[in-house]
Amino acid sequence: MRAIVVATPGGPEQLHIGERPDPVAEDGQVVVRVASAGINRADLLQRQGFYPPPPGASDILGLEASGVVASVGTGVTAPSVGDRVMLLVEGGAYAELVAVRAAQTVQVPDNIDLIDAGGIPEVFITAHDALFTRGRLQDGETVLIHGGAGGVGTAAIQLARQHGCRILVTAGSAEKLARCIALGADEGINYRTEDFVARTRELSDGRGADLVLDIMGASYLGRNMDAVATDGRIVVIGMQGGNQTDIDLGVMMRRRISLISTTLRARPAGQKAVIVAAFAAHVLPSLADGRLQPVIDRVLPLEEAGEAHRLMASSEVVGKIVLDASTDA
Repeated sequence: MRAIVVATPGGPEQLHIGERPDPVAEDGQVVVRVASAGINRADLLQRQGFYPPPPGASDILGLEASGVVASVGTGVTAPSVGDRVMLLVEGGAYAELVAVRAAQTVQVPDNIDLIDAGGIPEVFITAHDALFTRGRLQDGETVLIHGGAGGVGTAAIQLARQHGCRILVTAGSAEKLARCIALGADEGINYRTEDFVARTRELSDGRGADLVLDIMGASYLGRNMDAVATDGRIVVIGMQGGNQTDIDLGVMMRRRISLISTTLRARPAGQKAVIVAAFAAHVLPSLADGRLQPVIDRVLPLEEAGEAHRLMASSEVVGKIVLDASTDA
């Protein structure tokens, strides 16, 4: 099969098409003929040599995909050969074929284009898990979403809107903030020109946000603690601003702030199955009836994975970039 391979750790120019053996469906697995694969920042880190795949996972890039089931392994009762599915994997999505545990697949609703579906699993599953399972977001609460125009951000806005939450977002341009408002955010904060702590306090009548969804990590932690409400929660899902910083535990204790961190890739199979099942139960119906929409910035051929990585690194994207891996691309 064709797959994107990394010649040597480095820049986007290290990505090129190569040949790899076709995967075989083992017990509990299916093999999917990939229609599209979503681009995630974790892919950029792996390309640079900073984020190796978990033991036993494919070294091919890509954490999510969509496609049609080509074969099934023993013990699999669903999905079946020919089914349209989207999937969450530990690696291997930038290819024509990918093997995945059946429990990490979800049927693609009839109303969603198979190419667009490749940009759904990682961001909607991450957002749902971070907001509601980890962050315990309640109907009507105020949530501050950093990077609102990103893949997870655009998913989180829509999910929080369904629960009647007041949604504040940060982004780096007026155009991105306008897109966030159109998706359902109540207020936009330009982090380049505004103090997001002061604006969050102002927009919440001085309380702060009940929950902060953070992609920055170390560089934002202190300010997030200032922006979150007493008894509030900070959920860290990314480390774009570094991974080490000091924490004032006295402030956390006095204001009863909960600091929560989470990631998907390295979780055990059993946990992933539970998370995917929660997504299927609580999010998929709203995708199927159009209340939730994947936000796809652009679609590029598999061969242009390097360009996709350059675009992702430029931060000029709203929502997702997906790679079209279909044979007629």
